[in-house]
Amino acid sequence: MRPFPADLSRAQLEWSVTYRQLAERSGCTELRRRLYRLSDQLFFHPYWQQRRPSPAAWQDLRDLGRSSWDLSERRQQ
Repeated sequence: MRPFPADLSRAQLEWSVTYRQLAERSGCTELRRRLYRLSDQLFFHPYWQQRRPSPAAWQDLRDLGRSSWDLSERRQQ
């Protein structure tokens, strides 16, 4: 797994949580707008200015967001 900056990892985690919330409550404009803002943060993050992300790098970041979300969900139960 690649080391990602903390704010990039946090944005991916928030994106994953927001995406799941939107899947549960489709049509929620506020969640769609939040998802767009987070997508913008992820894609245009300064970390990617040094090197454009490969598909593998995107997958690692998404996996990080999913695994972190799963862990936080388990803690709440």
